[in-house]
Amino acid sequence: MCGIAGKLVFGDGPTVSRSLLKGMCDTIVHRGPDDEGYYLNGPIGLGHRRLSIIDLDSGRQPIANEDRTIWVVFNGEIYNYVELREFLIGRGHTFSTATDTEVVIHLYEEQGEEFLSSLRGMFAIALWDECTQTLLLARDRLGKKPLFYSVIPEKGLVFGSEIKAILHDPDVKRDLNLEALDAYLSQLCVPAPLTMFQGIQKLPAGHLLICSREKVAVREFWDLHFEPMISPRESDLVESLEAILRESVRIRLRSDVPIGAFLSGGVDSSTVVAVMADLLDRPVVTCAVGFQEEGYNELPYAKEVAERFGCIHHEHLIQPDVEDLVPRLVTYFDEPFGDSSAVPTYYVSQIARQYVTVALSGDGGDEIFAGYSRHYLQRLECRLRRLLFGSTGAGLAASVGGWLPSVKGKETLKKLGMAPDKAYAYKFYHLLFNPDVKRDLYSDDFRASCAAFDPAAPFRSYYNRCNSSDPLDKALYVDIKTYLADDILVKVDRMSMAHALEVRAPLLDHKLLEFTATIPSSFKLKGRTTKYLLKQVMRKYLPSRVFTRAKHGFTMPVGEWLKGPLRPMVEDCLFSSRARQRGLFNPKAMQSLWAGHLSGAQDYSHHLWMLLMLELWHRQYLDTHT
Repeated sequence: MCGIAGKLVFGDGPTVSRSLLKGMCDTIVHRGPDDEGYYLNGPIGLGHRRLSIIDLDSGRQPIANEDRTIWVVFNGEIYNYVELREFLIGRGHTFSTATDTEVVIHLYEEQGEEFLSSLRGMFAIALWDECTQTLLLARDRLGKKPLFYSVIPEKGLVFGSEIKAILHDPDVKRDLNLEALDAYLSQLCVPAPLTMFQGIQKLPAGHLLICSREKVAVREFWDLHFEPMISPRESDLVESLEAILRESVRIRLRSDVPIGAFLSGGVDSSTVVAVMADLLDRPVVTCAVGFQEEGYNELPYAKEVAERFGCIHHEHLIQPDVEDLVPRLVTYFDEPFGDSSAVPTYYVSQIARQYVTVALSGDGGDEIFAGYSRHYLQRLECRLRRLLFGSTGAGLAASVGGWLPSVKGKETLKKLGMAPDKAYAYKFYHLLFNPDVKRDLYSDDFRASCAAFDPAAPFRSYYNRCNSSDPLDKALYVDIKTYLADDILVKVDRMSMAHALEVRAPLLDHKLLEFTATIPSSFKLKGRTTKYLLKQVMRKYLPSRVFTRAKHGFTMPVGEWLKGPLRPMVEDCLFSSRARQRGLFNPKAMQSLWAGHLSGAQDYSHHLWMLLMLELWHRQYLDTHT
């Protein structure tokens, strides 16, 4: 786990300077505090900050092949590197280190651009082929590791693990991306390939970028295809899922540094800890956090699971210094990030780093096994839609819902009349800043600028792109491509790397995902039972309360913080002359949100949190560089 950065100069431009490369890497030193390394040769410069996990003594980067014509910097872990190394040695390749990074180079020599299909892990890769003068950038299938880039016309291509590394290059401009801003307010985060900076892009998950002779091409190298088995036996599915789940955990236990796990006491994290406990010959180190406020503390659930498996358990009741933390969150994300669960993720990573360097998590269980209430609702809505309107009634219920007064069931009726892709997208972009709220909040100029943008388009596109006709499969595919990649995995990466902690997610092993894509949806969502098959696998291992407790997300008392310790910051930021002069929002609408929240008439806590993050981002990243 590390941080990477670099630059490829186009044409006859000046060579990359070591000072520029070092400065870029210094901005991401938190990702790799153990070591640094650089490669500069003509038009290319590659930089690396290292967090030592495997081959602590000889795994320094950048790493080259035998004749030093191929160089690589790498962020992540290749979990099947042992098997790949044996294969490559058998093919005649010679290794100078025991690190997983060197496997990448020799695999590229052996398979060319197709080498990515052999990698099992999380990664962001920058590879320079001296012979072809080609730069290759690649990001893992699900987007666990970040990779950003900017193409500067007639000058070069700059890349980095975080945006701040790219911004260190004076050739990169800091221009606000209005489309990204509009999308952020709809989705809690800025979706790939957008960033909040015009001209800087995210390399999407599962994509490869090739830059050769000033030509830049991006293509997808992996996608998830649903091909459900026909009438499988439940016992066979349980046996197969348990086997691949154990393998996914086993290969993620490869480490030369201490390893542990996050534990909330929910099904997903408890599953990972249970399998770890069965595979390891020592107690699992587990970490959990909670808040003092009633309803925000899962520590008793985590403790019960930890005691069940004899873990060395560390639990902490957080009293966060939110006034200090909130501005730092903006610094770690480089963009406004509206998912407030970043706060507990920050603290559980901080606690875990005191005891381990690597932590396994239960991320992904809801997205691949159907763990959200929206999955049940989507299936129900699709069945009702077919029953009530068949194939010819599309739009009828939406029309009726449009003129009905504000009565219970109006929104449900409207969604029933929508096309299925639009109805599922509705569940995301109508949560907070829906079109009605935006219409009131946006200034006239900003509203006009956003007229051509459609934040719901990616959700509809992925829904229709999914190769399955099953509405639940389509919903899971949308979740994996959007919410998982753009929100959950971004949050976990930035908050863990803020503490130089590597987090591994066994439930997001791509082989496990490909297997779950063969499981009929009726075994994922059975009646109203979410994650049915995973629960069947784990019933013999986990305490019964893990399955019977109400689902509880990683939440915190945002509303109380905004009314309490954060109130001065909110009022200074959102209602300042600086904020008004940006011309983005209607001051009266902003005051109405705030007054409604303070009075308790409405719960606008998440709206205000997002707006606060946005204004703090403006101050850190735009105001100080104009």
